[in-house]
Amino acid sequence: MLEKGTRANTLHGVLLIALFSFAAFYIAEVPVVRRLSFSPLIVGIVLGMLYANSLRNKLPETWVPGIKLCTKQVLRWGIILYGFRLTLAEVAAVGIPAVAVDVIVVAVTILGGVLLGRLLRIDRDTALMTSTGSAICGAAAVLGAEPVVKCEGYKTAIAVSTVVIFGTLSMFLYPLMYRTGMLSGLTDTGVAIYTGSTLHEVAHVAGAGNAMDPTDALGIAGTATITKMIRVMLLAPVLVIMGFVLSGRRRRSGEATAKGKGKITVPWFAFGFIAVIGLNSLLQYLFGVETVREIPLNGTIEYVDTFMLTMAMTALGTETNLAKFKQAGAKPFVLAGLLYVWLVVGGYFVTKYLVGIL
Repeated sequence: MLEKGTRANTLHGVLLIALFSFAAFYIAEVPVVRRLSFSPLIVGIVLGMLYANSLRNKLPETWVPGIKLCTKQVLRWGIILYGFRLTLAEVAAVGIPAVAVDVIVVAVTILGGVLLGRLLRIDRDTALMTSTGSAICGAAAVLGAEPVVKCEGYKTAIAVSTVVIFGTLSMFLYPLMYRTGMLSGLTDTGVAIYTGSTLHEVAHVAGAGNAMDPTDALGIAGTATITKMIRVMLLAPVLVIMGFVLSGRRRRSGEATAKGKGKITVPWFAFGFIAVIGLNSLLQYLFGVETVREIPLNGTIEYVDTFMLTMAMTALGTETNLAKFKQAGAKPFVLAGLLYVWLVVGGYFVTKYLVGIL
């Protein structure tokens, strides 16, 4: 991880990203930013991109390995620790309907996104990263997929940007649809499952849920968050399947095996993610608490985990400049827009049907 003789320079790169991440945490607490529910992860990638398009060329090349470390090792451990936010009991709390809707939404969004990407002639990696972010949990899912897809950093940043744009739009759109009666065809539980299974980021779900049900008297806010967390849990099996599929394609297409691209890539951190969820469930039982936040040290772990993910996002942002966005063009955003229409419209009918029969 840290080679002898280069440790000091590598640590300089890590410290640079850490400083940006501290700034991201501070900015995320600014009232205006907080009202928009922009998490430190989103603020971090914006700061990184601002740096990439201003002072990035002045960065000593010897610091680059430290930035790379943040986009790989720090990222993987951040995904593993993300499991401390979830428990198996949360799945049981909302039952089969939420699980069924989540599985269908995730599967159709990823597969549909890949097919639409081909029709739009978008490169496979960008289409897959954008689809994964829309399907599961926004920026965290994009970060989780990055080590498996092994794409360039700017493609990851583009995928995250689409999540930010359409996820933020949903956070305002869903409460509006709820208040105007557009969601009257769903029960309160249905509204919650619909919200949790189709919005992009956890923060977006929390924001929309609280706007519709501020005191959680109807159970919308709480159930929406749990449904979203079930969707987050699907990240692990999706990454495993993705690793096997991509490795098979690379072997068949004859990509360079000398670099290790021809072998099967098993995202071991995904198994760590599942193991931590199981451990967290056990700790909840042993301590006899109702929520994960009541487990000793859980709040501290969540803070550390968010900081690690923010470091990863910031590091990815520093590798992204506007020229690369111009190179990608508008097609990734068109793809994300089409997936967004599916989530809003298709997700509604899937939820209405499944909640009604299950």
